This record gives sequence, structure tokens and C-alpha cells, in this order.
Amino acid sequence: MTFTVGRELEFLGNFQLTDVINEDPVAHSITLLGTLPTGTDSDKRDRAIITLQKTAFDAAELEHLDSLLASVKLLESNDIYSWLMGSLKDRDNSDLKINVIFPATDVHVRKYTRQSLILVRETPELYERIVRPYIDAFPPSRIEWVQNILDHKKEVEKILHEDDSHLRGGFGYLIIPDMKWDLTTVSALYLVALVHLPPGRSLRSLRELTQEHLPLLRSIRRHAARIANQRWNVPDGGLRLFVHYQPSYYHFHVHIVNANYTGLAGQSVGQAHLLDDVISLLELDGDIFQKLTLSYNLGSQHALYTPMQAAQATLTS
Repeated sequence: MTFTVGRELEFLGNFQLTDVINEDPVAHSITLLGTLPTGTDSDKRDRAIITLQKTAFDAAELEHLDSLLASVKLLESNDIYSWLMGSLKDRDNSDLKINVIFPATDVHVRKYTRQSLILVRETPELYERIVRPYIDAFPPSRIEWVQNILDHKKEVEKILHEDDSHLRGGFGYLIIPDMKWDLTTVSALYLVALVHLPPGRSLRSLRELTQEHLPLLRSIRRHAARIANQRWNVPDGGLRLFVHYQPSYYHFHVHIVNANYTGLAGQSVGQAHLLDDVISLLELDGDIFQKLTLSYNLGSQHALYTPMQAAQATLTS
């Protein structure tokens, strides 16, 4: 069973709550873990993660989503990810964004569960010994939703710009609205640039960037500014472009947000690297990200938490 246009509320009404795994009153969001039917037989169910975002919620009222929601409309569905807009019953100005991951894996549950953080230092040696094998172990299915977009199987109508340099042996990219944006609030504008890979090549994270990727990064910076200005009148200097490390998925991408959008946890020190700084560092030394020691936050639910925490004792001060 999956989302069907016109029957979204009926589908969400089958959600059975297991636990509230995260609440963020600053971001006005709450994340629920539960189950949804996997087919027409309601006895067969699989885990689902549902995030409701915009207004503050009382966890007690979320046990039955069908009685809470007045309407639901499907925005997009791609592989295991779906994005919807909905309205709450008996509330004024209560539009909210609903993100659904179904079926949800153990990795998804850990990622979206509230967790404590530590700051770790990742030397090039620790990257090769611990982090790179972790990245190598990810199956291609984990980023199938990204490939669906790049292959024009999903969200084609949302593409704002596309560079096809990958067809000529370079690195191309496309820019689309990020799933976290409601597509209307310019002050919360959020786009993402996803990289097109040339045949036989990969580019998974900040660690793999070299001087070869400077044309790609400069082009993303230039066209992101052009798009934001032409479509939403965002002035020069009105964008913040950054790269996450560790990223939430290992296919290189650049986050593009309104510079006034300051409530994002993903923009904090220890995770976000400004694209301007990345470009400048590569201009100074084309292999610098293979040489640097990188410091970043790791949550206690992250699979790298235990091995990286233990490895900190081996570092010299």
C-alpha cells in the first residue's frame, strides 16, 4: 500500500504510533515512529517515520492522525520517500508539512531519533581506516531516490537548472527545491544541487573534492545566485551555500538557502562548510581535503559514533 492521489488522508489514518522519537519546539516539528500497512492486508505492516512540521504539537493528540488532520495532499513520492502538505482540524493558520519515510530502515530510525552529540576529530588516517569503509558499505539502494531525480524519473517539473557536463566527461549537476522547503516562503528558501557523475566516477563527500571539481562548484555558486535572483528576487549575498560533513547521504550535493534562514540545525559549526570557503581552500591546495583533519558533531545514534569516539583516544593533542 502506498500514497494515492485523493486518498492521502485515508492512508495516513492507518498509521499506528509506536513512539515519539524527536521533538523540536524551535523548528516547530515532531517526528513519529510507527507502522503503516504494506498492502491491502492491514495485518501486514512495516515501520514508518512521519515528521510533522510548522506548529507546536502536543504528543498526546498524535495517537490518531485521521482525527487530527483535516486534509492531506501529496506533493511528491520518490522511492521510499513521500512529501505532503496538510491542515489540522480546529486550528487557525495551521498548514503543516508532512514528511513520510516508508518503509523505514534501522538507519532511518537512528537518524531521526533524538540523540546526544559529541565532537570528534577525523584525521586522514581515521577517514581511511574507519569512515571510508563505512561509506563503501552503503548499498546503491540508499540513494536510489537521488538517482531517480538525476535520471528524470521523479521531480522533473521542479528542475530549476541543469548542467550536462557529465555527458562530456565532466561533472554536471541539477538544482531543485529541497524537500524541506514549502515552495512558497521565500525567507525559508531551500534548494539543493545534486551532482551528475560522469561514467565510472564517484563523488560522495567533501573528502573526495579536488581541484578537478572547482569548475563544478563555481558553476553551482553562479547559477544558484542567478536562479534565486530571477525567480524570487533574492539579492546578491542573499544566499548561504554549504556542504555537510558528515552528510545525510553519500552522493555529493550542495545546500542552497536564504541567508536569513537561521533556524536550521544543519547550518551549525561542526557540520556545515560554506561553499565559498571550500572553493577558496581548493584554490590554495587542490588536494587539501585529503590532508585536513576535520572536526564535526556525531549523534549517539550514528553508526560512526562508537568507533570514532573510541578512536579519539589514539589522537595526540
